[in-house]
Amino acid sequence: MTSAVVAGSALRRSPVVECGKFVRSVLERQLPVAGGGGWFFFCGCGAESKSRFSETVTQLWKMPPKKAAAKAKAPAKRKLAEEFPLGEVLADNAKKLWKLGSPVGQGGFGLLYLAEENSSKPVSKDAPYVIKVEPSDNGPLFVELKFYMRAAKPEQIQKWLSSRKMKYLGVPKYWGSGLYAKNGKSYRFMVMDRFGTDLQKIFEKNGNRFAHKTVLQLGLRLIDILEYMHEHEYVHGDIKASNLLLSYKNPNQVYLVDYGLAYRYSPEGVHKEYREDPKKCHDGTIEYTSIDAHKGVAPSRRSDLEILGYCLIHWLSGILPWIDALNDPNRVKDDKIRYRENIPALLDTCFPAKDKPVEIEQFMEAVKALEYAEKPQYQKLREIFLQGLKALGSKDDDKLDFTISENGKASTASRAKKRPGRKVKEAESSASDSESVPKKVQRTRATKRSVQKIALVEMGTQTSPGLLNRKGKAKKTKSE
Repeated sequence: MTSAVVAGSALRRSPVVECGKFVRSVLERQLPVAGGGGWFFFCGCGAESKSRFSETVTQLWKMPPKKAAAKAKAPAKRKLAEEFPLGEVLADNAKKLWKLGSPVGQGGFGLLYLAEENSSKPVSKDAPYVIKVEPSDNGPLFVELKFYMRAAKPEQIQKWLSSRKMKYLGVPKYWGSGLYAKNGKSYRFMVMDRFGTDLQKIFEKNGNRFAHKTVLQLGLRLIDILEYMHEHEYVHGDIKASNLLLSYKNPNQVYLVDYGLAYRYSPEGVHKEYREDPKKCHDGTIEYTSIDAHKGVAPSRRSDLEILGYCLIHWLSGILPWIDALNDPNRVKDDKIRYRENIPALLDTCFPAKDKPVEIEQFMEAVKALEYAEKPQYQKLREIFLQGLKALGSKDDDKLDFTISENGKASTASRAKKRPGRKVKEAESSASDSESVPKKVQRTRATKRSVQKIALVEMGTQTSPGLLNRKGKAKKTKSE
């Protein structure tokens, strides 16, 4: 690796230094040098790059200095992906070719395209895959990719299904990824299954309620998903209805997406230590995030299950006690701590006495009893929900019914106030001890829409971040 030390007043004037393969802003690689106020630059491209690098530094050194700015500049916004033409062919890391179809979603950093394996035919509107494309130096897709590559390869998921005699698992399959250069810019892309609508849209359409049977079945599916993730050393950290998508072809199958907060809690089988970090307080989506996350503790298995518990209560009752306090994360944290010590009071607040779900109380008590690094007894948690279904005179028949006729819409509709889900901030997630990516800054989810019908071909919530607004239109690209 070659290096050069130069005065900051020279090189900081250049947005980009091109040195052979070193086509990247050196400002993103600079590290302050103690003492002299200079900058230390790394370039690993070899002798040719070293020569070009030296020439550029010399030219910059001769340039007159810029006048000092009156005000400090705001942090640079993340780069946005340009739209690729229809039929563009990308080669993944395994040299497999993928053809892009129409863009079907747009987010703060990237674009989502329909895709198929490369052929002479145009990409069908019914294509089974999507490809997410982002500038290569953006962070969110990098974090997701680390999870998918380590834990979501098709053969891994199939092995899990076969060993447990399961019909399906709600974890998206990883089909490929790679880097792609276009117009002097570098992009990272990932190929994954195409999905349908997200549960948040259905939840809002139903007046912020799901049927009791459906809630318990969703609980069972999510325990399956979380057990798989946890056994592969990861936690999700952001379970919520907008991150749950129906299968594109089978509306009775639900998939958990958005692994931008996925965290490797047990690399090489060694669990992370419990440590509170004030700089990471309240990571996740405020109404659902765990008490550990409120305290700035890295997520663990019990965190995922606690988040699931809050989701189940919200889906069934339409409310959470702290739903009006989402702008005050500390109050939300205090409410959750208080209710953890008195779970019956939590359910009394959300449900009429005659409708209080005993099985959800049992689930929350079981999660409360878990130590930070303790492995949950997933089958016992499943049994709680299965007993709840039995008490309803039902069973887990693998059919998701999103009507709420069995509960009655009127009973709690007046209490089920709509509140936009709110991520105060997202974790500086890492896929290993040394891998980290830029944080996402605060964002408020778009306000709800009145859904006239649920279209399984909506692709906006395919991956993180959300790619459509509540009107089903693409969001304007902006830094998040």
